[in-house]
Amino acid sequence: MLIESYLEQVGRAAIEAAFDVDHPAVLRPTQDRKHGDYQMNAAMPLAKKLGKNPRELGTAIAERVAEDAAIASAEVAGPGFVNIRLDETWLAEHVSAAVEDAARDGVPPVGSPETIVVDFSSPNIAKQMHVGHLRSTIIGDAIVRTLRFVGHKVIGDNHLGDWGTQYGLLLVGMREFGTVEALDADSIVELERIYKLASERAGKDEAFAADARAELAKLQAGDEERLELWKQLVAASRTSLERVYERLDIRFDEWLGESAYHEALPGVVELLLQKGFAREDDGAICVFWGELADKYGDAIPKDLAKQKQPFIIRKRDGAFLYSTSDIATVQYRKSHFHADRSVYVVDARQSLHFKQFFALADLLEIDIALQHVGFGVVMRGGKPLKTRDTSGQVITLASLLDEAISRARARMDEEGIDVPEEDLAEVARVVGIGAIKYADLSQNRSSDYEFDWDKMISFKGNAGPYLQYAYARTRAIFRKGEIDAEQIAGPVIIGEPAEGALALRLLRFSDAVHSAVKTHHPHLIADHLYALARAFSSFYEACPVLKAEGEVRVSRLALVALTARQLRRGLGLLGIETVERM
Repeated sequence: MLIESYLEQVGRAAIEAAFDVDHPAVLRPTQDRKHGDYQMNAAMPLAKKLGKNPRELGTAIAERVAEDAAIASAEVAGPGFVNIRLDETWLAEHVSAAVEDAARDGVPPVGSPETIVVDFSSPNIAKQMHVGHLRSTIIGDAIVRTLRFVGHKVIGDNHLGDWGTQYGLLLVGMREFGTVEALDADSIVELERIYKLASERAGKDEAFAADARAELAKLQAGDEERLELWKQLVAASRTSLERVYERLDIRFDEWLGESAYHEALPGVVELLLQKGFAREDDGAICVFWGELADKYGDAIPKDLAKQKQPFIIRKRDGAFLYSTSDIATVQYRKSHFHADRSVYVVDARQSLHFKQFFALADLLEIDIALQHVGFGVVMRGGKPLKTRDTSGQVITLASLLDEAISRARARMDEEGIDVPEEDLAEVARVVGIGAIKYADLSQNRSSDYEFDWDKMISFKGNAGPYLQYAYARTRAIFRKGEIDAEQIAGPVIIGEPAEGALALRLLRFSDAVHSAVKTHHPHLIADHLYALARAFSSFYEACPVLKAEGEVRVSRLALVALTARQLRRGLGLLGIETVERM
């Protein structure tokens, strides 16, 4: 169940009954259970609205809230805070229901499922993925998983950069510097080598640069020979990309790159001209927001209305831009997928582009909700993490994963983690890659974060390996007791404070998942998992499980079973694997 939504409704109903006014309960969990489980803070803002004493209002709210079966007590503190303690019998009943719900652990699906396209990762072909692709790929995958879990129909789309100026250079470069044999031997390395040589040559040799432009024009005009070679370049790149995605356990439903919409781009330009949303300026086709604001008023965001630089739709040389292909893409997603929403997981530094693109889509009345899920920068030593090492070589994502696995294995040796030799390589892989993912996803995506190997690969504190180890500890209990965890059904009873704290934390899983879905903030799930692991540790120290007897033993085994499932499911929603022994 969604416990916070339930309590918010209880509080709102109490306020309406007491004062005949619709007002939120302003609910939040308490920081210390000594003061209760939740706190309602409605009295202070309500006092300003009604012109009354906030403590008197808080007392009236508390009296009515306490009438609900879920509430053991509601007490007024300070200037009018209402501290709520949940009834342990009510809490135990709902946790018992979650134990029995092995399919969902008590997490309800959304009431109105949508069809949602999530646009994430989106590297350019003919280049190896580097550390700069990390956040979009990991965050986007977690968003896909959480949206899908609560019942939405989700299409994960890898909108590849597979069309544009660089392909003219690659085509002429293949002819000048490349061989099919080298391409077959190591496609992505060969393509990067060719592109570097062609780019350097074009900067010095205008005839070569003109040849590249001519090759691109022939490609975009549909020349069969160029198209066939281009398809080989795309296929070779995709093979390389899929190796990295496989290691990350990330899959896409679609790989619709920019090339998929090339034929639609002239129509986009014509439509914008016809509608009067764009006009010609010095040979280019542009959107001038100030002019549109004069015509359409508040339909144009105020900050865009002040924007002096135009939004270019087609350059004077006839080349199209992201602005053009983004409109064509969203038109396709609406007409082909019948999408209700399109989510773009892209660096926050691209926010202006998306604001302009979304405003243009609104003017075109494309009936689809558009969301930019931005994220901050990965830092190292107080500066953005470089995509190249000191020698100028690209720090590939594959090499980063290799280093994570190597460091995970070394850290396991240092910590004395007991893993059978035959399982060591697999456990190191799961721990290393999980550590990278969790380090990113445990951060508020809007913020920059510091890349720190020592904090990342740690079996203590808020780190992926600590949570994977906590899961393995839960599984060890069942192995030691020779008990099938899947057969545990409760019921849960609460007698000790540590049992109550763990039960409450388990019941909060649904709220964490739905909050992450609503805000596209995966760190809310990570926060829950870390708090759950700590609550389980306290419970494990205070409450013997296998040595307990009767209904107490059954109850504690049920709490451990649900903890294990939530850790596994929650980490799974973040795209992080678990291991049974560690």
